[in-house]
Order: sequence, then C-alpha cells, then structure tokens
Amino acid sequence: MKKKLLILFITISNINCYSQISFEKGYYINNSNQIIDCQIRNIDWRNNPTEFEYRLSENNEAQKTTIKSVKEFGIYNTSKYIRKTINIDRSSDNINNLSNDKNPIFKEEELFLKVLVEGKSNLYEYVDGNLSRYFYNVENSNIEQLIFKSYKNPENNIVKNNKFRQQLWNDLKCPNFKMSKIQNIEYKKNDLVRYFTEYSKCHNAELINFEKKEKKDLFNLTLRPRINSSSFTVENYATESRNTDFGNKTRFGFGIEAEFILPFNKYKWSILIEPTYQYYKSKKSTDVNNVSGGKLVVEVDYNSIEAPISLRHYFFLNNNSKIFVNASVIFDLSSKSSIEYTRDDGSHLNSLEINPLKNNLAIGIGYKHHDKYSLEIRYQTKREILGDYAYYSSNYKTSSIIFGYSLF
Repeated sequence: MKKKLLILFITISNINCYSQISFEKGYYINNSNQIIDCQIRNIDWRNNPTEFEYRLSENNEAQKTTIKSVKEFGIYNTSKYIRKTINIDRSSDNINNLSNDKNPIFKEEELFLKVLVEGKSNLYEYVDGNLSRYFYNVENSNIEQLIFKSYKNPENNIVKNNKFRQQLWNDLKCPNFKMSKIQNIEYKKNDLVRYFTEYSKCHNAELINFEKKEKKDLFNLTLRPRINSSSFTVENYATESRNTDFGNKTRFGFGIEAEFILPFNKYKWSILIEPTYQYYKSKKSTDVNNVSGGKLVVEVDYNSIEAPISLRHYFFLNNNSKIFVNASVIFDLSSKSSIEYTRDDGSHLNSLEINPLKNNLAIGIGYKHHDKYSLEIRYQTKREILGDYAYYSSNYKTSSIIFGYSLF
C-alpha cells in the first residue's frame, strides 16, 4: 500500500506538471549571432540548465535546443543566461571530503552562467546540486570565478580561503567603500548581489538587477478543522473471541499547518508540518462462551496528536486558484489511550494500552483559493496501534475532509 501511495503521488505530480510551467516571452541568440524571439518554457531552474524548451509562437510545437547551439537566452524581465567557456573550481564543500589544498583546482568547462547583475561590473552564478559558484567581470574583461574554498589545514582544522574579498577590493573599488565592508561580505548570493549593485550605483552606471523580484511570502500558517471518518479492527491470534470490529465512526479533528514554500521551480513545492488532534471512541458487545455472563464488552478510547510531515506540489490554474497534492509521513503521539475488556456486569477483565510503534503514510488532494481558503481530501494507510502485544494486531484507518483558513 505504501508503494502504491508513493507511485500515485509521483504520477499525480507529473500529470499536467509539464504544462503547469508556462511559456513566457523571451529570446535566444544562436551560433550565427541571430536573435530569435520566441516563448521559453520557464521552469525557474534551480540548477543551471544545459538545454531549454521553446516555441516560436503559441501555435507552434515546442522544441528543445542545447548549450551547443545557443550563445545566450533569456526570459524578458525575469532571467538571462550566457554561454561561456570558463575555469571553474568544483572542490567539494562537504566537510567529509575537504582537501588539504587551499588553492582552487580549476577545470575548463562550457557552461550556461546565470546573470544576476549587469552594470559597470557583472555578477554571474553557477549552481549544480550542492555546488554554488559565483563569477564576475568588469565591463568587457574576461569572466573569472570569485574564489572561495573550504579546506583542512595541517592541524586538520577547517579553514576558508576567502580570496573573493581581495578580488572585490582590487577590482570593484568605490571611494565610499571601506575594507570593513568587504570583510563582512559572505560568499552568498544576496551579499554579492548587494555589493555589485552598490558598485554600479557608486559609478552612476546603468544597472539591471535580475534578482530584484517581487517578494514572495514563503511561509503560511493555516487553521485546519476537519471531519474524520475512521475505522478500527482488532485481531487476537490466540483467542478468536477477542477479535473486534469497532466499525466506522465520524469525528471532528483540528490541526494547525505550518507551510514552508521552497524558493525555486516557480514556488510550486513546499514542506509542511501539521500537528493535529484526533480521537476515536467506540464500544462493542459480543456473545462469547469463555467469559462469565456470556457477553464480552470491548471499549476503545483513542486520542492522539498526529504530526504529519508532508511534501506538497501545486498546480496553478490561474492567479487566484490552484490544486495541490500532498504526500505525508505521519508520526502519532497517543495520550492515555486504551482498549478495555469487561464482562456484562461491568467487572474488569483486562486492558490494552494503545502505543503506535510505526509511522503510517497519507496522500491528499485539494484546492486553494486566493491563498486563503482551502479544501482537501486525505486518505491514510493502515496504522498499527497495538505493536506492544505479541498476539494482537490492529488496523486503524482514517479518511478526512479538511477545511483550511490561512492566517498569513
């Protein structure tokens, strides 16, 4: 069942995913220096691309072209990439793989560099997985890497080669800049974009900041009341008379969802944490031969705080509406929950403490309107809540209709 849920989530994520990312007005320059106006599929590349998809008009079929055929491409008012053959240092930043050499190890490669800032000086970025490198040039000079490298010294301590600060001090000077300003710059996109922007402004040069985008709210907090439809069965391998089907019960629950939107791929992915209160209560009587009075009364009282950790994918319908799918791992923390076995006269036989030992999974599909109101249908896989008992097994399942109201 877990494999089926995973396959279903991947399938849903890929349905229409291809079409959800829109074509936007752009251009590319081919090897003959021809500028081709077109529409480019904007997937908000997290890693620098080696190819992209475009169409000449809305009525034309999409085509792919690669770095071998394109010198430059861009999406108007959004992004720009240029092809360059440059020296790049791919030394690992992983603390387990650091070298003892403070100097960069350069290798010549042909890459698409993302333009971050254009002005009197230009700033470029290259990202490949966990690798982030920044490059620069001043006016028409050759593009060079801004050098930063972590390495281990002879005492096996981790130290940093921050030569990029010296490069900035030597090549991007301004009368108002002090050394203390340089010393506070980290090898991070925001710090470097800010510095290159200030440098061009200092020299009254024309400036294009491709990173100056509309601020996006990357955190949402949502109230999530719900209607739960839950069923619960218990099976005893030693005594069949203890087998109980408690049936399906409808109960209310309540959760608070914290959503962290990932800042790439057009903000279509997010990670969620959703503490949720749920409860299930039922009572069954069974005619048996091995209990005095001839009747066994079984009562379950199960309440817990569920803590789903989810991955969400959005499909944008328009500016105000979107569909989403979730895949979740649910951690369950039960509190004073048990199953009580009694005779018909109320005398106690025994009790079982509910203690979920394994996490279960869930998948949901929903709709969100104006980033404020939402509705989701969610299905959970089986949850074993009697894992402490050798002769017992249980099957707790829940389907939910979840309403949402985002506070911010």
